[in-house]
Amino acid sequence: MSDNAEIRFEGIGVSPGIAFGRVHLVREDIDEVVRYQIAPSQVTDEIGRFEAGLIQTRMQILEMQQRIAESIGAKDAAIFDAHLLVVEDRTLIDEVLRKLKTDLCNVEWAFQEVATRYAETLSKIDDPYLRERALDIQDVTKRVIRNLQGKAPKAFLSLSQPHILIAHNLTPSDTASMNRDNVLGIATDLGSRTSHAAILARSLNIPAVLGLHDITAKMETGQHVLVDGSDGWLIVNPTPETLERYKQIESRRAKVAAQLKQLRETTSITRDGRHIVLSANIELPEEVDAVAANGAEGIGLYRTEFLYLNRETLPSEEEQYETYRKVAERVRPNPLIIRTFDLGGDKLAAGAVDIGDELNPFLGWRAIRFCLENQDIFQTQLRAILRASTVGNVKVMFPMISGLDELRRAMVVLEESKQQLRSSKIEMAEKVEVGAMVEIPSAAICASALAREVDFFSIGTNDLIQYALAVDRVNEKIAYLYEPTHPAILRLLKMVADAAHANHIWVGVCGEMAGDVALVPLLLGLGMDELSAAATLVPRVKRAVQSLTIPECRELVGETLKLNTASEILERCLQLADNRYGDLLG
Repeated sequence: MSDNAEIRFEGIGVSPGIAFGRVHLVREDIDEVVRYQIAPSQVTDEIGRFEAGLIQTRMQILEMQQRIAESIGAKDAAIFDAHLLVVEDRTLIDEVLRKLKTDLCNVEWAFQEVATRYAETLSKIDDPYLRERALDIQDVTKRVIRNLQGKAPKAFLSLSQPHILIAHNLTPSDTASMNRDNVLGIATDLGSRTSHAAILARSLNIPAVLGLHDITAKMETGQHVLVDGSDGWLIVNPTPETLERYKQIESRRAKVAAQLKQLRETTSITRDGRHIVLSANIELPEEVDAVAANGAEGIGLYRTEFLYLNRETLPSEEEQYETYRKVAERVRPNPLIIRTFDLGGDKLAAGAVDIGDELNPFLGWRAIRFCLENQDIFQTQLRAILRASTVGNVKVMFPMISGLDELRRAMVVLEESKQQLRSSKIEMAEKVEVGAMVEIPSAAICASALAREVDFFSIGTNDLIQYALAVDRVNEKIAYLYEPTHPAILRLLKMVADAAHANHIWVGVCGEMAGDVALVPLLLGLGMDELSAAATLVPRVKRAVQSLTIPECRELVGETLKLNTASEILERCLQLADNRYGDLLG
């Protein structure tokens, strides 16, 4: 592709933003491993080389993990836990040692044979999580082999000139190790919105377009390209007109961002005077700064799972209490809603709980189901939350409630936890509001019964949509079926909101729908009292709320309830959103 005509390629926009620069093309870097025989007396030396290679690889992974944790947060660094598991996998290591001794061949060859077989087996399984593990094994395999061969790290990782990086695929190791100051944008043949490269590109704020199929075969180093990570375009040899148009788009986005910043101190009140509480979702205590910085009114969803991840022992009551108390104090007087932990047993500290493999963990032994079967773990967390409630703004909510029996069992455990604290003369708030997350269709259908026994509902739309429509959100083959505006979802949301208000409790949304400005009119029309989104999205949602009136939103809901397809409902929502705040939709 040497002529200068503008050519456009469409991929998947996974990390928003626009980048323009020269291409640095990375051809697939395959290390050729030559097989050679060894004498029985050399086996010990080969084992020593293998162990040294594994240790060196482990140190490199830990170093990358530390660098990512310091620069963009522990959540993203956790991607490398899977890599550490590979170099510590006794089954894989023992298989390599067996092959080494029986075949009497060099350890690089033995390791590549065993690891490749493992990866191929996993990649054939129709499960997105296991397919990602296959990529992890391939990534670590290459790194171990490079270390065994004494090769230097890949050259493109240390480029000193600003460039657009184009590659067949970027492994987590590549994305974490590259000189981020000089990578203006990323484009790859492979990848999806849920791939590791996409997650890290978003965290690093590098515009990225993945899934471009065979773009590496069509590009050359030095060409000029524009990466549109928002809409998923890679534009080769962009014309002056194209560059000018994108310059205007960037200018408009910067202008909108500056306007949104000024809304920080304002309240989210509709044009006709209705206050909609705008909260933030957080996962880590260090995210609390972003809550106030973006003008959110407290925390509508505090995911507590991080306390249980990547550790060998369960967190103590004291450790949890200190964490919850500090977060509560920092958002006071605004509320802090703590969700009891939403994890399957497989994610808990190794050896802490005896669990087996599950064929379908999404429908399995997790969240409130797991907690009710492991009441010692559950009560430890509830006591810590109750102790933190003395700050005065703490509420608690239970995830994945499927019906009234489950809710009542959870309430009994909460009452027992209160009694334990009273017996020990430990202080807690007189009244702690309790909520149920509505994320299973059965809970939405039984919402009237649940509403009589809690203080609030918080709707987890991500799972509610997934379960109601039988769509695995991370499966690219059926991603198009994941439709928040499906008529069935609209009716479930209305059912929950109506049941809440009939029983005089408030209802909020803490799923991704709450952060989508195209859908804010729909949620307001349905009667949602609170919206809780990622902190960075709060200013956009606030601007949307301030631009609307409740009567026009109710009218929208009335009209959409008569429509029969998700696309018709979405189109009607977009019409109202575009009329009121079109600049936010671009």
